[in-house]
Amino acid sequence: MLVFELKLHGTDSQYQSIDEMIRTARFIRNSCLRYWMDNRGVGQYDLSKLCAVLAKEYEWAGKLNSMARQASAERAWSAIKRFYDNCKQKKQGLKGFPRFKKRSHSVEYKTSGWKLSSDRQSLTFTDKFEAGTFKLIGTRDLNFYQIEQIKRVRVVRRADGYYAQFCIDVERSESHEWSGRVVGIDVGLEYFYTDSDGNTVENPRFLRKSEKALKRSQRRVSRRKKGNKNHKKAINRMARKHLKVSRQRRDFAVKAALSLVRSADLIAYEDLQVQNMVRNHHLAKSISDVSWSLFLKWVEYLGRIHGIVVVAVPPQYTSQDCSRCGHRQKKTLSTRTHECVKCGLKLHRDPRVLRKNQSPANSLHNSAIEIRNKGLQKLGASTAGLAGIHACEQNDLCTVEETQPCKPTGRSRKSVEQSMESPSIITSAQARRNLEAEDVKQSGDIIYT
Repeated sequence: MLVFELKLHGTDSQYQSIDEMIRTARFIRNSCLRYWMDNRGVGQYDLSKLCAVLAKEYEWAGKLNSMARQASAERAWSAIKRFYDNCKQKKQGLKGFPRFKKRSHSVEYKTSGWKLSSDRQSLTFTDKFEAGTFKLIGTRDLNFYQIEQIKRVRVVRRADGYYAQFCIDVERSESHEWSGRVVGIDVGLEYFYTDSDGNTVENPRFLRKSEKALKRSQRRVSRRKKGNKNHKKAINRMARKHLKVSRQRRDFAVKAALSLVRSADLIAYEDLQVQNMVRNHHLAKSISDVSWSLFLKWVEYLGRIHGIVVVAVPPQYTSQDCSRCGHRQKKTLSTRTHECVKCGLKLHRDPRVLRKNQSPANSLHNSAIEIRNKGLQKLGASTAGLAGIHACEQNDLCTVEETQPCKPTGRSRKSVEQSMESPSIITSAQARRNLEAEDVKQSGDIIYT
């Protein structure tokens, strides 16, 4: 599934119609939630039937397209289902009981209620709100796809305008240049991440750099009188600055994830519980600014597209266990160097900037190496056994679908089968079985699917 986003260009009256559409969708969602609270045993189909009742009872609710009302009911049910799943899984802390929405910023259409022009340059809404035709502004070309492939159209309101998101049913896959490189990454605050080869990516700190301008815009909002037009303008200027920071984060995370996926054949990372880590009020702002979760989600997604292995390992003791002998040596957060008392290994716990007389081999990161080793153990492989993964250009680590191995030359079929069963070589089927078995034992550790 691909999502293309294009900006909507229209008049002020058309934008007001979109605001009414968004408010109506929010009303449908909140009404479904209230119906579920007041009646026991309500399911998803009961909420869908309620949409038709609301359309007859309220004339302005009937202006919204029927499929858009169904999509709003589906949003309510997704919140209810998430609450049920958290209760069944006995999630620690709050279970996420569904709440009513006071503000909403989007409305979603399915396959009706909208119409694209023949040149794919304009979008027309055909429901009774009569929003009219909007010009589409953006770099994405919708002419490459059929209308039947567009399953949903979502209208989103942001601080700098209105956008249309087209959900296109397309299977995406990218060719990958296999190199046999196996890497473990350790995300951090001083550096964005450090890999097991000693390479580092600088932390951009977008929020910290924009904090001065954000504080200034917040003071301007506080000085304005509430309800005044100048107060709304000041809020919009501040929202634009926050929107710019969020877009900078996303752009950096996508580019860093793509660069990492293209350079490695197997990626191991820590399955961090960021929601618990931000409870530390001394580091909460820095952790939120670095956006680890967004980066790791893109690594997982791009890994599936490129057909490589992306495996999550438990984060416990990755910085305390020795990456050479496995000896566990407890350290405080202020101890930045790993010195093993058992084997004498000395590595940086978190690598600093290389000094003039310091060799790159001494800048390796103990935690990243340990994460890589744990990822290989989860797949049932060793570092020495990875040398034969790409023998005869057999690039089938762990793709979404098993790829057929290349045809060997000068060897019998029996010898090929024996080599495929060798524990030193991981095939896609073996890696998949290992992942599924480990997923059953430790649910939630593996994010790759």
